[in-house]
Amino acid sequence: FRPDTRQTDSSLPADPKTTHQGTYPTPPMPLIDSSNAWKALKAHKTSGIPHLKQLMEDNKRVDALNATFEGIYLDYSRNCVTEKTMELLFDLADEANVIGKFKEMAAGKKINTTEGRAVMHMALRSAPTDKFEVDGKDVVGPVHAVLKKIKAFSDKVRSGEWKGATGKAITSVVAIGIGGSYLGAEFVAEALSTGPAAKNASGRTLEFLANVDPVAVERALRKLDPETTMAIVISKTFTTAETMLNARTVRKWIVEALGEKAVPLHMIACSASPDKVKDFGINPDNMFTFWNWVGGRYSVSSAVGIMPLSLHYGFETMAEFLKGARSIDRHLLSAPPRENLPLLMGLLGVWNSSFCGHATRAIACYAQGMLKLAPHIQQVDMESNGKRVALNGEELTFPAGEVNFGEPGTNGQHSFYQLFHQGRVVPVDFVGFIKSNYPIDNTKSGETVSNHDELMSNFFAQPDALAYGKGPEELKKEGVAEELIPHKTFPGNRPSNCLLVDACTPYTVGQVLALYEHRTGVQGFVWGINSFDQFGVELGKVLGKKVRAQLAKTRGSGAKIEGFNSSTTRMLQMYINDDVRV
Repeated sequence: FRPDTRQTDSSLPADPKTTHQGTYPTPPMPLIDSSNAWKALKAHKTSGIPHLKQLMEDNKRVDALNATFEGIYLDYSRNCVTEKTMELLFDLADEANVIGKFKEMAAGKKINTTEGRAVMHMALRSAPTDKFEVDGKDVVGPVHAVLKKIKAFSDKVRSGEWKGATGKAITSVVAIGIGGSYLGAEFVAEALSTGPAAKNASGRTLEFLANVDPVAVERALRKLDPETTMAIVISKTFTTAETMLNARTVRKWIVEALGEKAVPLHMIACSASPDKVKDFGINPDNMFTFWNWVGGRYSVSSAVGIMPLSLHYGFETMAEFLKGARSIDRHLLSAPPRENLPLLMGLLGVWNSSFCGHATRAIACYAQGMLKLAPHIQQVDMESNGKRVALNGEELTFPAGEVNFGEPGTNGQHSFYQLFHQGRVVPVDFVGFIKSNYPIDNTKSGETVSNHDELMSNFFAQPDALAYGKGPEELKKEGVAEELIPHKTFPGNRPSNCLLVDACTPYTVGQVLALYEHRTGVQGFVWGINSFDQFGVELGKVLGKKVRAQLAKTRGSGAKIEGFNSSTTRMLQMYINDDVRV
């Protein structure tokens, strides 16, 4: 596979501005809402879209609004769109050059302009014969060199050849990282925890330690034995405050049980800072690198995810995961618009948020193994597209970005679906699997359907309930008391997508991951924002350092709390004195 274009940093516009982060161009590009394509969509929306109850009666329309790729079927007929809407959305994608920008991404162009970086998570799951370059240099070779190293190391640990300090084999892993250094890996770990792939993890334990709360340390380590545990410290710079505090805490746990000599045998790193790794006591030979063109929230396909997951499930399992993600990468860059799943989902996201005014959306996975998909996509999408300015620094004049949330299957129905049906309009992605990874069928013992059929009955019913609703006339026919009719009315016309997947396997989990990663990219490219920086996370960190310094001084020498507003000062005094009544 080769991307269609080959552009490097020399193709960036001239006369860039410079900051401490690097260089970035300021192209004289008007916002997308000034384009004819955007105006046409706005006029189309204003002209009125029929209720979904009416739209779903048009079988020709319903038959047209779906797409399939390999074992994934997308039905988007329950969105408040007509075929004309979709034509106009495809025009908008052309106007924004969405697929062209993905090809620039694949070609190594530094599309993360505010940080002067390429965005190459597609290269992380490349085949050895693929060609991806950054600054004219091949990156496929280095990627596969790291993968080869991961395979050799994980095979050695899993076979028992690698021994801990007391001669025992390693059977437990604790992955220490935060944000993108754990959310994606945790999603994949949970998704594969039941079914054929889980057999490869028999007798093994994988824990994640992210939160700096000491309770998180206790929860991660409570069932682990230092003699059989390996800790992976995941930090590109080896300076992330939360991660390094947790790493030092786990290091102390290991040293207190096994002695200093145990550190190189029980701790490894995923980092790009070999000197800091060595200073920590970890053998730099056991450092698995990743690159500055890998954004944290897109890093599960790098050593960040593949190392801990290979130790748990085996490298061959993770190779299938990477292959699945790669299939969606290629599909994105080559499929026609009406068959292009990430493009379709991204454009519908733009329609629902920017034109229909829906500021939230939900992911409802009717599969318990996918319980960590929504938390992972929260970061992928909200950190990527939670922006208020365009690439050129101009403030957006239209709504962009959504609040993402979700909960597995029927759990969500008993939590927040009340709001979906009778409160605010929240577009929903329903995700379900044809085959269960743990089938239970007691129909011969009197049950009406199998457990998976019961689950999937809800998967099929909820999208229709949201779309059709239930009006006063139907309620009157059912004999509902007049005074209760307003309370029992369901307006309907609530949009949703349905993703029906063959089975939850390493390959399809990779596909689902890449599908959502690229959906986010589609929306960012349409909106003209930088989906690959995250300056919004920095201000709180800076202020946190100030608070940390104050706490250290006050606890250490009784220094007066100063330099904060009266509200923060009051709460700090309560905290220092262990009493909210101060």
